[in-house]
Amino acid sequence: MRTHRRIAAVVVFVVGSVVFGACRGGDRTQQSSSAPQAKPTDVIRIGVAGPFTGSAAAFGEQIRMGAELARDQVNERGGIGGVSVEMVFEDDQGRDDQANIVATKLATDPMVSAVIGHFNSICSAAGKAIYKQFGVVEFSPGSTNVDICKGSDWTFRNLYHDGYQGQSLARYIKDVLGLESAAIFYDNDDYGSGLKNAFVADAERLGIEIVGEEAFQREATLDFSPAIDKFASQNPDIIFIAGLYNEAASIVKQAREKGVATQFIGGDGLYSPDLIENGGEAVEGLLLTTPFIVHPDIGGPVAQSFRTAFREKFDGQDPDTWAALTYDAANQLFDVIGRVGSDRTAIRDALAAMTTPETAYAGVTGRTYFDENGDCLKPAYVAVVRDGEFAPAAEQIPAL
Repeated sequence: MRTHRRIAAVVVFVVGSVVFGACRGGDRTQQSSSAPQAKPTDVIRIGVAGPFTGSAAAFGEQIRMGAELARDQVNERGGIGGVSVEMVFEDDQGRDDQANIVATKLATDPMVSAVIGHFNSICSAAGKAIYKQFGVVEFSPGSTNVDICKGSDWTFRNLYHDGYQGQSLARYIKDVLGLESAAIFYDNDDYGSGLKNAFVADAERLGIEIVGEEAFQREATLDFSPAIDKFASQNPDIIFIAGLYNEAASIVKQAREKGVATQFIGGDGLYSPDLIENGGEAVEGLLLTTPFIVHPDIGGPVAQSFRTAFREKFDGQDPDTWAALTYDAANQLFDVIGRVGSDRTAIRDALAAMTTPETAYAGVTGRTYFDENGDCLKPAYVAVVRDGEFAPAAEQIPAL
């Protein structure tokens, strides 16, 4: 962010959660000489980049609402040191080419102090070099590809990566469900391929047989019948979907219409109310991993206060994981600005210094602190579709 004066600290709510992190080290990357120079202003401006249209728009809507709630709450408290917060929402459409345009627009605007985003891994990857070149923080509340934070001192995230998620899925299938074989549908992009590869590596280590893999193209593949028929003949114990909610709903519906009763499980890209709306009865019982579940049994009083405020602001709508992570990312940035001011480099350095539980930001989704790459490894939860809603599964992933 960019006002050069030091601003008083923002009071934030805290909630504890056990997470893993390590020290962030290394020298700070030098900003390009072409980096825009911030100017004093009476407004603190934060960019929010996400898929506000396109196949992942349901995620984008929750991101927008989480960011707006955080913005409105801080402004109702008088802003940050008396300076109000403004958010600029830019639509990357879940596409890497559009993410390049959005990242360039935000990074070259000297009034933008930091960026919350992107959501899709392919978009965070596309913007990473641009944000690094112009010296502005890219803080993702959704990208889980293993390599997203590597290679740039300016990219951070506040959720686990797919190496951990893939391991968690494999352990859950083997140790909790007691299953021995799996088939895989995966979206052929950075997220789907990365999650699939991480899952396969740990599944093979644990002795889970992978009977088949089928790639699909998001928004292009409509008929999954050939792959469903093939998997049905191979009789796997479970079918894993590494992709997003629209295609997952179609896969499960088409499988059930064919009489396939095999258990389905997916990654966090399935966690959207639109999965249930599009999949209907077919997705009942589907399991998936998620960084957080906005539910009375998860997160304690702080998470429930967030849920209440969200529902009050947005006409009874419930927040999902991505709204909660965006809300936390925004409030963590507000907290940092309150401590070090809104200079872009000062913000980056302050985030990079949050390397232990003691220096972490404690928010709705737990404690956020970073390793040397800007990664934050929080626990994975398991949710199940039950009676048309997401709920915590009866059994969770056992601690290592």
